[in-house]
Amino acid sequence: MGEQIVTNTDPLPEPGKAGPPRKSAGSARKTSARKSTGDDPAAEPTSAAKTPAGKATAKGTPAKKAATGATAKKATPKKAPAKKAAPKKAPAKKAAAQAVPADKAVREAPTEPGAAQTAPADKAVREAPTEPAAAQTAPAEQAVQEAPAEQAAAQTVPAEQAPREAPAKSVATEIEVRNPANGTVIGRVPVDTPDAVAEKVRQLRLYQPEWEAIGAQGRKRWLLKLQDWLIDNTDHLADVLQSETGKPRVDALIDPSFAVDLIGYYARRAGKFLADEHPSPHSPLARVKRLTTVYRPYPVVGVITPWNFPLAMPALDVIPALAAGAAVLLKPSEVTPLSALELARGWAEIGAPPVLAVATGAGETGAAVVNTVDYVQFTGSTRTGRAIAAACVDRLIPYSLELGGKDPAIVLADADIDRAAYGIAFGGLFNAGQVCISVERVYVEEPVYDEFVAKLTEHVRELRQGTDGRESRYDIGALANEAQRDIVSRHVEDAVAKGAEVLTGGKPTGVGTFFEPTVLVGVDHGMACMTEETFGPTLPVMKVADEAEAVALANDSIYGLSASVWTGDKSRGERIARQLNAGAVNINDVFANLFNFALPMGGWQQSGVGYRWGGADGVRKYCRKQAVTAPMLPTQQKELFWFPYSTAKLGFALGAMRAAGARGMRRLGIRDVLDTVEGKGK
Repeated sequence: MGEQIVTNTDPLPEPGKAGPPRKSAGSARKTSARKSTGDDPAAEPTSAAKTPAGKATAKGTPAKKAATGATAKKATPKKAPAKKAAPKKAPAKKAAAQAVPADKAVREAPTEPGAAQTAPADKAVREAPTEPAAAQTAPAEQAVQEAPAEQAAAQTVPAEQAPREAPAKSVATEIEVRNPANGTVIGRVPVDTPDAVAEKVRQLRLYQPEWEAIGAQGRKRWLLKLQDWLIDNTDHLADVLQSETGKPRVDALIDPSFAVDLIGYYARRAGKFLADEHPSPHSPLARVKRLTTVYRPYPVVGVITPWNFPLAMPALDVIPALAAGAAVLLKPSEVTPLSALELARGWAEIGAPPVLAVATGAGETGAAVVNTVDYVQFTGSTRTGRAIAAACVDRLIPYSLELGGKDPAIVLADADIDRAAYGIAFGGLFNAGQVCISVERVYVEEPVYDEFVAKLTEHVRELRQGTDGRESRYDIGALANEAQRDIVSRHVEDAVAKGAEVLTGGKPTGVGTFFEPTVLVGVDHGMACMTEETFGPTLPVMKVADEAEAVALANDSIYGLSASVWTGDKSRGERIARQLNAGAVNINDVFANLFNFALPMGGWQQSGVGYRWGGADGVRKYCRKQAVTAPMLPTQQKELFWFPYSTAKLGFALGAMRAAGARGMRRLGIRDVLDTVEGKGK
């Protein structure tokens, strides 16, 4: 079928009512194409005519098409439509199932999936922080893409000619989504303006109180319905994933399965995690009060996710936020927005309350999300994370950041070398190395260095790279875009120029954005491949004299997301783990912490702020704690401390506090307290 352009600018229906019919595809504006770098989720800022986000457009084409990155369409700017009037009615008390909301518009399932692929989508990952167009929170006036040079605003004209006005800068109104394996366009999404984002947030605020009021058990029912929908639509979701990422079929199938697992964990445990707590008073004097800690959700949570796992990544943040009782505005990467729109479509199709919306676009859209929500969860580059943190601090709103990584693996002489070689190859090349917790540098003790390198290289040479259909044939897929491929090339070329040796791989394949799985030796910390985040299929291996040198080099980094230790002595592994500056350490394994939702997931140093998930904290992070005290005994007319002051009553109260909290004979100094109160102290 031909390309569809869907804008679907209809307002959301009033609570409990179905929305009006969709507008025709002809209402969308089309302009000449321009490529985006496809960096971070809030990547290079762009501006657009006001179009509610979440309306995706796509070809009904097979997932075998490939992309080099998102391509923004540009059009001559026109006035944004006037803001729609707010609904007069307050939300109905019942969270009614609704017709698919306006932001449902998503691409159709590819009919013949077959996209270049990378590794299992079940690994939560982030965008490469070093990409040249990392998402930035830029002012709106700086967010418009520059017009071509021939249309430059300021032009030099001969003096005899009357000056003429420079043409207005063009504004992107939609983004083309491409398959990274061959650049084929597989869909289009609108670029949401700040006004469109603000309207989405306003709508979410209308429905959030009801969502909070139905309680954890009520929300559990909706979340488990979404889980059912994900299971029933796994094949279609895998098709979409393949088409916009180039993942191998296996990876694309794991991605929705990971989301299903996460929903089961939080839907069934949120009630316990969010239950009121009654801490014990610190002193016998405080036992006259009943103490309660209440967890109240932030009304609207903004979730900004990267391109490497476009379904699993949103699920990791959206699900616990919904379970907490918050409404969620999801802003996916402009490189891979289609899977996020599928998630929103599923939420609408099950008839859930409209507390999940999607905003599509690049940097300006991401900045608008940060500027309008009550809590920001961001996963992406360290550079963009800093900008988001600054914007959140300026607004005095909380945030959590999962950022870059340069994760080390330490192979000790007593390790199972075969397991270490297989595990590190998987940890470094899974999803073509585009994982926040990828193994990016390897330190091997000298006695086993040659054996390890030989086995690692042999295994990497066996890996199959290419484009899958619905049948699984390949292990490694394409990189997300050309910019990411160029970063990997630069790191390898820099290493070789400084004396490193390529044992296998080392260059782009020449097809799409594929880059050969690569093993480098003769590396050191003077090379970018050992110090900057590569986010690609490279494994640089360095020989070390002993454990102490390995630990020192592993800690010689500005990052601290995760690490792994390979040893035949588990006690030794745990001892070394406690010396590493990393938020997670896996012994004789990779990614294990990622699949255990009870553990915290967060980075140290420049790898993040806060924790992305982890047991009760994973859902409580989206809540404000409220302290409530209530009397346990009948109350008096006045408390001892209340006005007017009485030295006798004050002395009694302070003496009781000292008796309860001090130690030794000082607990008995009631006379001293009375003297102090009466002004007779020493």
